[in-house]
Amino acid sequence: MRFLYSLVWGLSLPFALFRLWWRGRLEPGYRQHIGERLGVYPANTAANVPTIWVHAVSAGETRAAEPLIRALLARCPEHRILLTHMTATGRETGSKLFADVGPRMQQAFLPYDINWMIVRFLRHFSPQLCILIETEVWPNLIAQCEAKTIPVTLVNARLSEKSLRKAQRLASLILPAARAISSVAAQSNPDALRLHELGIEQPGVTGNMKFDVTPPPLMGERGAALRRSFGDRQVILCASTRDGEEELILQAFVEQVPLLQTNPLLIITPRHPQRFDHVASLLESHGIKYLRRSSLNHEEIATIGKDIQVVLGDSMGEMYMYYATCDIAFVGGSLVPLGGHNLIEACAMGKPVLTGTHTFNFSEITDQAIASGAAFRVDGALSLFRQAHALLADKPKCQRMGEAAYSFFLQHQGATARTMQMLEKYL
Repeated sequence: MRFLYSLVWGLSLPFALFRLWWRGRLEPGYRQHIGERLGVYPANTAANVPTIWVHAVSAGETRAAEPLIRALLARCPEHRILLTHMTATGRETGSKLFADVGPRMQQAFLPYDINWMIVRFLRHFSPQLCILIETEVWPNLIAQCEAKTIPVTLVNARLSEKSLRKAQRLASLILPAARAISSVAAQSNPDALRLHELGIEQPGVTGNMKFDVTPPPLMGERGAALRRSFGDRQVILCASTRDGEEELILQAFVEQVPLLQTNPLLIITPRHPQRFDHVASLLESHGIKYLRRSSLNHEEIATIGKDIQVVLGDSMGEMYMYYATCDIAFVGGSLVPLGGHNLIEACAMGKPVLTGTHTFNFSEITDQAIASGAAFRVDGALSLFRQAHALLADKPKCQRMGEAAYSFFLQHQGATARTMQMLEKYL
């Protein structure tokens, strides 16, 4: 089965490279470091120092890995960290997060999961340990690490029911890879049970490391400055929205706003940067007066006129700023069946949280947040705005939800320390 998998990868390679070039139209990072995708790296990146390799596919996994990487740097002062990605936003996020680390941090794209490319990668960097973040199981990568006796660990691991069913359909390919993983640290008990069902022996439960990420003070300051520019207007944030959600949100916003006594401002932050222009087109098609975050100066944000109805958050790395700015936060990916996104950043900023019904990727944490009084589930875009307006009209309840959200965030910290204990035998 792995031979057939490798054959399909090989035949698909021209299409994968074309896709990189195509995505590079909107995200230039995809047209950079192409050789790394094929296992070709500059000679000066192969420093003769012991290496711990952390693989974080995209921006979300990279941010989740930050506390662990800093703990590894402190625990292993003679080692460097090799941080690999698959997406351009992941690499950009890592570059910003670890700008202060210096030469002990090396970034690269991981090659496609083709044997000879993985072999070149492992020969070039010679890592002593592989740490995969969240959901990554690459059959050839794991097989080549096993052949070279490089321990492979999976941390902050999560697995939804949908992903489990998909993996089980490819059991002859996935099961050997799962069994070859040395240690697994799951985010929750349900995740651990599903991972065990997949074939991983005795996965541990360490919690979600995203609770250990410290909100940058600079983002709080920028959020306060942006909020001042809105005057006394109330602010609703729709964060990490996905394709299909913005149309629902904007239609509901247009229907609801004329019924209100107040003049609330809506902030929309699409999950993926290549969709910023598409959402701008949607705003224009609805006749909504808006401005883009990119048009505002970081340092001197002038007062934003009351005729502006929406701010389009077309910036990367400022999610905490948007949460700091708002009164209520809706977390996207949950109005349509995409599985939702985590609520942790909103809770870390002490904001009342709304989420849709499709949260299967983060089912336990979402249910716990709702049970704690930190979050509320809505069944559609109209329900989103009705609930948001009801909360904004009830300031004591809104404040209680915000306090519950922050308490929820504090109660779930400590996953990084538990993960480090699991990794100790490999360091």
